[in-house]
Amino acid sequence: MPRFPSLALLVVALLAAGCARRAAEVPPVVFEDPSPVAAPASPPPPSPPAPPAPAAMYAPQARVALPPQPGPQVDTDRYAEIAPNPVQRVAEQPVSTFSVDVDTGSYSNVRRMLVDGRLPPADAVRAEELINYFRYDYPLPASPEVPFSVSTEVAPAPWDPRRHLLRIGIRGYDIDRSALPPANLVLLIDTSGSMHSPAKLPLLKQAFGQFVGQLRAQDRVAIVAYAGSAGMVLAPTPGDQHGEILAALGRLEAGGSTNGGAGLELAYALARQGFVEGGINRVLLATDGDFNVGTVDQGALETMVARQRATGVALSTLGFGTGNYNDAMAERLADLGDGNHAYIDSALEARRVLVEQMGSTLMTIARDVKVQVEFNPAQVAEYRLIGYENRLLRREDFDNDRVDAGDIGAGHTVTALYEIALAGSGGERIAPLRYAAPAAAPAHGDELAWLRLRYKEPRADASRLVETPIRQADMRAVPGTDFRFAAAVAAYADLLRGGAHVGGFGWDETIALAQGARGDDAAGERAEFLRLARHAQALEPVAAAAGAD
Repeated sequence: MPRFPSLALLVVALLAAGCARRAAEVPPVVFEDPSPVAAPASPPPPSPPAPPAPAAMYAPQARVALPPQPGPQVDTDRYAEIAPNPVQRVAEQPVSTFSVDVDTGSYSNVRRMLVDGRLPPADAVRAEELINYFRYDYPLPASPEVPFSVSTEVAPAPWDPRRHLLRIGIRGYDIDRSALPPANLVLLIDTSGSMHSPAKLPLLKQAFGQFVGQLRAQDRVAIVAYAGSAGMVLAPTPGDQHGEILAALGRLEAGGSTNGGAGLELAYALARQGFVEGGINRVLLATDGDFNVGTVDQGALETMVARQRATGVALSTLGFGTGNYNDAMAERLADLGDGNHAYIDSALEARRVLVEQMGSTLMTIARDVKVQVEFNPAQVAEYRLIGYENRLLRREDFDNDRVDAGDIGAGHTVTALYEIALAGSGGERIAPLRYAAPAAAPAHGDELAWLRLRYKEPRADASRLVETPIRQADMRAVPGTDFRFAAAVAAYADLLRGGAHVGGFGWDETIALAQGARGDDAAGERAEFLRLARHAQALEPVAAAAGAD
């Protein structure tokens, strides 16, 4: 008979040997003690190798559509409520006043949602930011005395030939990147726990990595990170020390809550400490959400930013990611900080904002730019300003230099569209009042409206006034390419918000209008717009079906 005890011992011995062999192959797991116990003295580790060149380390990548998340997606991002501008009777309200807007954050944020396979909430769609995302070929400024040119054009509205669109175009003078004045910059970076996502801190590092490659020896850059508390990651450093700056970016890790108030205070202190008279002094705030530790009251934050603006230090904001993104706060702080707001949804968008448009992002050429249009009731019966809902100003604010308004950067273009109904055109949407005063006699010849602009030079306290008439001679039966494309983007914005103002002009018509107005699209931005419009068209019935369930 077999000797079972001996066989059992043999099996146990073999199993033990196998376990010992596998244990030797797998390194042991080490659990770090979180308590602050001093480590025994040891020789310092060798210096890390120099990081690769920025071009190789942060090469731009194509936008990749991320797979939709399983299950219903709950949008917890926060947007300021937008009530679309109403149609106004010129006989009752002839003057329209607003602040210019060069922000583009709404366009790329909407794009991110469409790429994710869902339509954006209506309040995320700001028509003026979608229109101003694109560059239009407006005339260059005729004289250095005025930092921008102003042009106007009037043509039939594509969604109703009885009505017209009035386009106001502004173009700032451009400046070569090498000719930018010295820059004193503080990168204020959110490293809270919610920044772990690939579309947040990793993309943020890549974005600023591209930016760092453009900095020069005369520039200075510091880095402040904030989570539960704020701290200086990099002291003010010459801009040409790319390796040192990139190494500091590379050390950033996400964790903790979001004490943005403390981060802002420290960033502003560093910016004031390194202030460059006659140069660029700016804080670039990059974040995915709101502040939930320390100074969390938005009113207090706005007061802080407005006071710091008076010292000559501007604030721009860059939004990242989704889930707790506070778009309303990011846009508002940039407005108060004499800066602009952009949303970074890809390395390509980072390159566009921080490399290709570096001059317009950093250098302000005109501050507190306000627009006022007075319509001639003898020529125009009605008007409606498309977009700019959160930029409207009171009539008396136009001449008040203490009222803050938008800023124009080097090379920026600004577009504003009004939908108007000419007197007697049959395109009116509001019946006249029964007890209205009799119609005024024709005045000022063929003037449709009178356009006024106010602006301040970068270091001036008093504004300057530019005035020009808008005449019937500005009307075109066949508008130009840029005009038609801007009209297509306006229709796209309206359709994303429900299509209340474009009647039966739907996605097919909008796409056809944009397709015929692509023009010279070397960067492919207008082609991308067409893809997004088709994507939104495909998503609309899906969203309608989901809403009906």
